[in-house]
Amino acid sequence: MKIVVAGGDGFCGWPTALYLSQKGHDVTIVDNLVRREIDVELGSNSVTPILPLEERVAAWKEVSGKDIAVRIADLTDYEAVTAIFQDIQPESFVHFAEHRSAPYSMIDREHAIENHRNNVEGTLNVLWAIKDLAPDCHLVKLGTMGEYGQPNIDIEEGWIEIEHKGRKDRLPFPKAPGSFYHLTKVHDSDNIMFACRVWGVRATDLNQGVVYGLETDETRLDPRLVNRFDYDAVFGTALNRFLIQAAIGHDLTVYGNGSQTRGYLDIQDTVRCIEIACENPADRGEFRVYNQFTEQFSVKDLAEKVQRVGAGLGLDVAIAPTENPRVEKYDHYYNAVNTNLLDLGLEPHLLTDEHLAEVLEVAMHNTDRVKRELVMPTVTWK
Repeated sequence: MKIVVAGGDGFCGWPTALYLSQKGHDVTIVDNLVRREIDVELGSNSVTPILPLEERVAAWKEVSGKDIAVRIADLTDYEAVTAIFQDIQPESFVHFAEHRSAPYSMIDREHAIENHRNNVEGTLNVLWAIKDLAPDCHLVKLGTMGEYGQPNIDIEEGWIEIEHKGRKDRLPFPKAPGSFYHLTKVHDSDNIMFACRVWGVRATDLNQGVVYGLETDETRLDPRLVNRFDYDAVFGTALNRFLIQAAIGHDLTVYGNGSQTRGYLDIQDTVRCIEIACENPADRGEFRVYNQFTEQFSVKDLAEKVQRVGAGLGLDVAIAPTENPRVEKYDHYYNAVNTNLLDLGLEPHLLTDEHLAEVLEVAMHNTDRVKRELVMPTVTWK
């Protein structure tokens, strides 16, 4: 299958491109390298040293014998997008190419606007190009569980059956996003749903939980293929921050009382979910939503896991409640459905102490790369 992986230099996109290539697909990475530029802007870095994209791809060819094509292009440039579709005629377009950080979108007005411009405009360009140039192309779009917020009812997979004043309908599940970034994902979902209904586009919206882990079978083949490891308070997930804090002997900074609960999945399951979506495409005009996660944890759960695993590696770290820079509920109900991908064959990798220890050891071996001033939050929602 000819597959474009947009955002293929990023944390999810890079291992996905390798995985699909290893499976025999004809993969093209499209990336504008902006994530590397944001590192420079924030004064941040990946804990793991990552090579330039061209060198990563060359290393993959050397190790696997397989080619991955690379296009340096920005999805907000419609001429570049049309050239991609005209030249490649992809059967699947895997769309990771968005600014993915909630705190980044909340830095100030300019960052909120840039986040919307990059994410929403890029997705609209892809939709128009599919409509005009590759109407059978299947859009596999990375959404987020953060679209749903923290409702006091079970979270269904994109849709909900409701009865109102004696009438019934199947409607998109109500959205209550928690940041301007999450709002861009809601806008994307609505725009994609509209394109499917009106233009007959085929699309799968993967509302992904928080991804943890570092390596896949493919990235383990050679140190030059290692995935990026974000740890700062802008792009690092709570679990990544706890792992780095443990490695450098910093208290584990749990926001508030730590009862905030979310869905999580291993990066190895992310790449498999993309494969499942590509190999089981939506029908023409169909807008599918799959909730892409495997387990649910609270922030405090994660901190306690890291503390326990760290102790086994000789680390003595405390859990320290910290003022929450975000606006979110505590002690809330959270129960989300995630059956569609399981029904299609996903076999989850669960969060074990052994897996955490593997990532924590990588962090411990790279503490010289950690900029300690970045592990505490500086961006607030208010």
